[in-house]
Amino acid sequence: MKKANLLKNIPHELKEELFEEILTSEHITIERIVSKGHTSPKSGWYDQEKNEWVLVLQGEALLAFEDKELRLNAGEYCNIPAHVKHRVVWTLPDHETIWLAIHY
Repeated sequence: MKKANLLKNIPHELKEELFEEILTSEHITIERIVSKGHTSPKSGWYDQEKNEWVLVLQGEALLAFEDKELRLNAGEYCNIPAHVKHRVVWTLPDHETIWLAIHY
C-alpha cells in the first residue's frame, strides 16, 4: 500500500503538460494531468479509442468540441464518449490546473 496526493508533488517548472499514470488495467486507465497555460497540440483534435471521464480538481479549463465549448471549473467534470473529437483550448496560465482522467 502506498499513499499519494493528487494535489502535491508538482514540478515548479512545467514546460510541457504533465501526464502521470496512476492505475492501469486491461479495461481502465486513471491518470493525473497537470496543465499551466497548456493546451492541446495545434496539430489537431483528440479522437480517442476509449471513453474519457475527466474531472478538474483544481484550476480551470476550456474544452472545445466540434460543435461547442465547455468550461470546467474546480469540482466540475464531463464524460467524453469514444471518438468525440475534442481539444483543450485554454487552462489557467499562472496556476496549475489539475485533472483526474479515467479512460475506460
